[in-house]
Amino acid sequence: MVAPENLQYLIAISLIPGIGCITARSLIAYLGQAERVFRESEKSLMRIPGIGEINAQRIVTARNEALARAEAELQFIEQNKLQYFVYTETDYPARLKNCSDAPLVLFFKGSCSLNEPKVLSVVGTRNATNYGKQVCDELIGALAQRGYPVVVVSGLAYGIDIQIHKACLKHDIPTVGVLGHGLDQLYPSQHKPIAAKMIENGGLLTDFVSGSKIDRQNFLRRNRIIAGLADATVIVESAEKGGALVTADIANSYNRDVFAFPGRCNDLYSRGCNKIIKLNEAALVENLEDIERAMGWNIATKAPQVWQPCLFSDLTPEEEQIVETLRSGQRFVDELSQSVELPVSRVSSILLGLEFKGIVASLPGKVYALR
Repeated sequence: MVAPENLQYLIAISLIPGIGCITARSLIAYLGQAERVFRESEKSLMRIPGIGEINAQRIVTARNEALARAEAELQFIEQNKLQYFVYTETDYPARLKNCSDAPLVLFFKGSCSLNEPKVLSVVGTRNATNYGKQVCDELIGALAQRGYPVVVVSGLAYGIDIQIHKACLKHDIPTVGVLGHGLDQLYPSQHKPIAAKMIENGGLLTDFVSGSKIDRQNFLRRNRIIAGLADATVIVESAEKGGALVTADIANSYNRDVFAFPGRCNDLYSRGCNKIIKLNEAALVENLEDIERAMGWNIATKAPQVWQPCLFSDLTPEEEQIVETLRSGQRFVDELSQSVELPVSRVSSILLGLEFKGIVASLPGKVYALR
């Protein structure tokens, strides 16, 4: 475990504007330790290969403020009992360590290992269709039957990401959400109930310090972690442009396997998957067996488990109210709220629980129906 003072220097380097992970690693390797980055003069820094005048000025100008900010982050880590992984240590995610632009430090809140024998990243569009949701549930359901140690990684975003996390929780598969901000907040806030459950069986991971602004560029940056953590990346649904395809491109640059589920040629959110399959940037897969075959994973590890939704007799009175209302057909959340005379926030929480029990299905547009 890295000493707190050394951790402070490592965090501080990552906070200096314009000094990325690759440059930071070069600095530390040349000087021998992170602390010396904050002790060397501007002239000495300029002599380091690949640094130059501009980067030397950046370091000298920002390093005091960065150190102070890093010290505050140490307190945040201690107060919130967070785990942290440093790229020089053995507990750092081994697959990610092999990537040249891997973060110096990762912050983690959770209960699983990031070095399980099998790690799969699954991402896709924020506009998941019923087809995409079905693919997510079937993929994770099949994975649950295998019984081998595995972690599923995604981005906790709307659409396919959150469907994958939900499916993992339902089927008791550890799942990790990679965030584009610090662990002091959660975006989108609607996913806080899911995130809380993930910490119990999986976790939340980020390379951003607390107080980081929620910015689109941050979410693109975190995609390299999603790709780097895993043996392979799976794209479920994507338009012709989007973050999922960025993640696929990064995974290819890391020489990791990329898979994509195809869709109909005229479906907007299948065009991206069809495109990368056509360009040989992803292998076409239709099920988990295709992925296992390509990866050389052992398919027959234990007998399939039979999953059944709980009986309706196990429901609470509030759950029974909602189920009875849905028997007559699908409903919007606000309609359910009016029918059962409960606040929308409470109805949303109950619906989430019913989803995990396999009784209710979430449809596009905040519509719910019985399975």
